[in-house]
Amino acid sequence: MRPDFRRFRLNSPRTASATPATPSPASAPAAPPPLAGGQLVLATIAVALATFMNVLDTSIANVAIPTISGDLGVSVDEGTWVITVFAASNAVSIPLTGWLTQRIGQVKLFVGAILMFVVASWLCGVAPSLPVLLAARVLQGAVAGPLIPLSQAILLGSWPKEKSATALALWAMTATVGPIAGPALGGWITDNYSWAWIFYINIPVGIFAAAVTWSIYRKRESPTRQPPIDVVGLGLLITWVASLQIMLDKGKDLDWFNSPFIVGLGVTALIGFAFFLVWELTEAHPIVDLRLFAQRNFLGGTVAISVAYAVFFGNLVLLPQWMQEYLNYRSVDAGLVTAPLGIFAVILAPVMGRVLPRSDARIIATLAFVGFAVVFYMRSRYVIEIDTWHLVLPTLLQGIPMAMFFVPLTAIILAGQPPNKVPAAAGLSNFVRVFCGAIGTSISTNAWNNRTVLHHVRLTEQATVDNPLFRQQIESTQALLNLSRPSANALFEFTVNTQAAMMGLNDIFYVSAIIFVLIIPLIWITRPAKGGGGGGDAAGAH
Repeated sequence: MRPDFRRFRLNSPRTASATPATPSPASAPAAPPPLAGGQLVLATIAVALATFMNVLDTSIANVAIPTISGDLGVSVDEGTWVITVFAASNAVSIPLTGWLTQRIGQVKLFVGAILMFVVASWLCGVAPSLPVLLAARVLQGAVAGPLIPLSQAILLGSWPKEKSATALALWAMTATVGPIAGPALGGWITDNYSWAWIFYINIPVGIFAAAVTWSIYRKRESPTRQPPIDVVGLGLLITWVASLQIMLDKGKDLDWFNSPFIVGLGVTALIGFAFFLVWELTEAHPIVDLRLFAQRNFLGGTVAISVAYAVFFGNLVLLPQWMQEYLNYRSVDAGLVTAPLGIFAVILAPVMGRVLPRSDARIIATLAFVGFAVVFYMRSRYVIEIDTWHLVLPTLLQGIPMAMFFVPLTAIILAGQPPNKVPAAAGLSNFVRVFCGAIGTSISTNAWNNRTVLHHVRLTEQATVDNPLFRQQIESTQALLNLSRPSANALFEFTVNTQAAMMGLNDIFYVSAIIFVLIIPLIWITRPAKGGGGGGDAAGAH
């Protein structure tokens, strides 16, 4: 028994679980030493700016869609494709990160993606028509895919292993602030300049980030090899992701499954996804390494962060939309109300870098989910007469669980991954998270619409000409405000619509709070992960 005991003690979880796929120490190339001093600071800033530029573009165009549509002479519904094609293209390219990294190398792929993102941003700004703009957004989304997972991998390789949690905390700051700043910045630029500048601002940021990154990392390139191209897997991935994304985006406009087009998209997505699973799990060189889900930490952490992000991002879209439609907030003002979300998130992120290495990441993530549940319960008590402070307060407090959200769950997901698996693991987990964010947005939007219709029906059940109380109310309104009968009826309808939308939104907030509580057990199917994860010897990797 003693030899077995010693073997158990000396082998890390990574070695025990990944021996067949991991090269021996003698054959594996030595990893570059961590950066230090000013070089580490400058490198972190450059990588963080590339991340910020990417995540900012996921939300900055949202508030500008009406202006873009008007300038290009298309409907707002057509204008929403500016968001949809970016999301679909981005979702497809993210899981390709691991495969592309093996063929090109981390540094070349990262810098090349930044420069292509700059070119695509310029093309978006100069686009004279919607088709040109959509083509540029497809390119922009595709080249943006590798940026987030590679930024995580590069930062983890730049910092000492014992400070990997700090590296993840700094990354989380930029990943958190981008979507928050997007609506406010996009609204301000659109109102004061031109919508084209929401894309042009990426150009100087991207050039700086690419230049600094290349100057520091060009001699720290990861080893490359030439794995076969999984053409079938790539084709299936594009098919089911694009079909599902378009179905979710256009379902409401086409009355969902009453439309043959939506039915066709749904069947295509379902069959494509089924074939994709079978093919990727049996392919020797899959385009997406689905076998990562066999690891307990990757499975639990990825599902938890993806469901939570779906709920969070869906509500992040609904809140400013409600303020603009029913509280008469300007787009820039609605964006500013959501901006305080980043205050505590930024302040506490470095604290998390110090606390996480000495803590159980599962406990911190659980506290984050409880905090989210409390915030959404507070929002479920909103009324139509709410003032700005009571809108801002829950948003401000939400920054606290935000700071405790990304870092611990990312640490759990990447804990114990060998260095050559970090890009693939980060890419796949980010793909699931981003795609769930798009799904969460569609579900939240449609659920709000359905609940609003339901409450409207209930509120107007007694509003008939045969009801003397209703007639008396309308006549009182006419006399009090000196209105005609049609104007009094219109005022009543407006009041009911506003109240029904408020009640429907409260339902969404309340259900969101419950979801955050229900997904807490997902965190606890994982094993303890300390030290920030990501290619280190974090305890309990699998």
